[in-house]
Amino acid sequence: MKRLALLFLVTLFTFSSGFSQEEKEPRKPVKGHTDQNKFRQLKDVLPTPNEQRTASGAPGYKYTQQKVDYIMDIRLDENKSRITGNEKITYHNNSKDYLEYLWLQLDQNMRAEDSKTPDINTENFNANFNGPVTFTRTNLKKKLDRGFDILSVKKGNGSEQSYTINQTMMRINLDKPLAPGEVFNFEIDWAYNVNNHIEEGGRSGYEAFPDGNNTYVIAQFFPRLCVYDNVEGWQNMQFWGRSEFALEFGDYDVKLTVPADHILEATGVLQNEKEVLSKTHQKRLAEARKSYKDPVFIVTQEEAEAAEKKRSTDTKTWHFKAKNVRDFAFATSRKFIWDAMAVDINGKNVMAISLYSKEGNPLWEEHSTRVVANTLEEYSKLTFDYPYNKAVSVHAQMGMEYPMICFNFGRPNPDGTYSERLKRGMIGVITHEVGHNFFPMIVNSDERQWTWMDEGINSFVEILAELDYDPNFQTGNLPKDIVNYMGGDQDYLSPIMSQGDYVFGFGPNAYTKPAAGLYMLRQSIMGPELFDHAFKTYAKRWMFKHPTPADFFRTMEDASAMDLDWFWRGWFYTTDYSDMGVKEVKRYYLTDQPTEAAKEQAKQSNLNLDDYKDKLVYYAEVKEGSEPQNAKKASEFDFLNKHLEGLSDEERANLKEAPNYFYEVTYEKPGGLVLPIIVELTYEDGTSERKKYPAQIWRYNENEVKKVYRTEKAITKIVVDPDLELADVDTSNNTWPKEIKQSKFDKFKDQVKD
Repeated sequence: MKRLALLFLVTLFTFSSGFSQEEKEPRKPVKGHTDQNKFRQLKDVLPTPNEQRTASGAPGYKYTQQKVDYIMDIRLDENKSRITGNEKITYHNNSKDYLEYLWLQLDQNMRAEDSKTPDINTENFNANFNGPVTFTRTNLKKKLDRGFDILSVKKGNGSEQSYTINQTMMRINLDKPLAPGEVFNFEIDWAYNVNNHIEEGGRSGYEAFPDGNNTYVIAQFFPRLCVYDNVEGWQNMQFWGRSEFALEFGDYDVKLTVPADHILEATGVLQNEKEVLSKTHQKRLAEARKSYKDPVFIVTQEEAEAAEKKRSTDTKTWHFKAKNVRDFAFATSRKFIWDAMAVDINGKNVMAISLYSKEGNPLWEEHSTRVVANTLEEYSKLTFDYPYNKAVSVHAQMGMEYPMICFNFGRPNPDGTYSERLKRGMIGVITHEVGHNFFPMIVNSDERQWTWMDEGINSFVEILAELDYDPNFQTGNLPKDIVNYMGGDQDYLSPIMSQGDYVFGFGPNAYTKPAAGLYMLRQSIMGPELFDHAFKTYAKRWMFKHPTPADFFRTMEDASAMDLDWFWRGWFYTTDYSDMGVKEVKRYYLTDQPTEAAKEQAKQSNLNLDDYKDKLVYYAEVKEGSEPQNAKKASEFDFLNKHLEGLSDEERANLKEAPNYFYEVTYEKPGGLVLPIIVELTYEDGTSERKKYPAQIWRYNENEVKKVYRTEKAITKIVVDPDLELADVDTSNNTWPKEIKQSKFDKFKDQVKD
């Protein structure tokens, strides 16, 4: 009772002392601040969950998305490099909203004669001289009109349909709002002149070869419906050439008429194989469907070279159907070599296919189709079983992706030789573009808004697929690969969470930094088991749907029971960098003599240490340059031994050997990011051990923290982030004792001496 009364008096005194009537001047309030703790939750940033998108990151029970079906007849005029098309569109309004109009994307208008895209780009003279080719291209060439010719727009009944074009967007002006559950049918006739993507740039087009032939890789070639959802409404941001596409899923029925001697591949399942392929090609294709080890040639290089020498004036129509895809693309040329092999995806037969001209060999026949197969296998393990019937890699001097088909660079020298760097680049781009089948062709994020959700996530999975193809592969997307970028001036750069058209440092922020961050999250923060389960949960939840960043962040936490708000906030929403190190190491020894620190503490506590003689163990610091005084081992303290002897057998079983060395290590964090501390301790006998402290170690003090190590052996070395897992931009403070690195000049002097 006395104890309770005393506690009450102490509490009362403590509380009331702040309001002493003797104070003549009122206290000045301490300046306040908002919560800036790096571990504060993201509730102020993420959108409020609702019936369509839940707090768990899963689609809600009222989630809806639109569906758009296309029936198209497409013709390629090779002589004019002009495409004409007719498309019949069926728009399904699955939302609960009444739609007053529909928006379509006219991406080719970026290259129209009146395009505003060139006007937003800055220009300067970056050289004082030009060769004839560069000078002609830069100063003398007329601007070519590569935009859409909209020939007619009609309603399903054949009457004229009102429309309005605003640069790369076209609005269909409905006579009356389209009600929930209703369908609207309309038809567009259009044409455009295909761009030479080598000379004019672009994500599709043709490449002209000296032999007079072209290879065509064609995409964004037809008016396509924009996405309408409860996040953006209509995603009708203009296409300026960089931020890619937000598209709806639907069914495609497409007929492609091209020269009769062309080999063609496209999104979907070929419907008329017997009409467009010779019996020899049909037989070889049947063999390829059973070949799981090596690719089978359907069209050999010799056959392709023979085809190059002729030019058919006849045409042939290839018919494809595709269900539940968000886009359509195709590639066609008489120059194409064609090989393929089968891939077993959890018992389902999927075809890995490559089309390439002889200019791609020998590199392409050695690697392309094998890389496609490996990518399908590895991505399927980490996400979901690949649902389509094939994946096609086409040789072109670019890298771009579409459902089931992608265009990839990688061209050897004319004599067939190539560098290791070129080979690695080709393997990397094929892995990356085939991987886009998963992100965003199936997990269908809004590329126009959040580039990192497809490029960054895909680049992360790409790392694992590349390392499976070649364990020594240099991916370029690991945390150590982003150090130089993050260690630079961050003032003018953008956080990852920036709209695609306004990202500064596009390559790092859209690709490398998110990929490196997710790799770090998997390997160093969550661990593969927790990460892989959460990542697969996200992929399966949102396959064939439209996820947002919040859906990804929330699912990763929901499926792993890990609070990762601190990671998303730091890595994705800021340009902070990682820098941790060893600030100070103090070594202590045991003694029975009171230290000055102990005496001061006793004085503050009103204790007489003489009353506890032979009953206390003191920790004394080893001062630099001096030897321990009156040092004792734990086993030399009689009162400690007596205490241990008095313990029960069960209590003794829970004890470890008494340590002989004691270290207090201060870890510092000059960088703004909070991340785990990974430490390697090396002992005097050469052995070592690793310790990993969660990022939450910084929760109360984000500048420095202390840890005490009690060891049986002396520590001779401490290294923070020994394997460069955490993108640390300054490793000069990562080691104790501090390492002095030789300059290049000193190394040169040593070599001269030797």
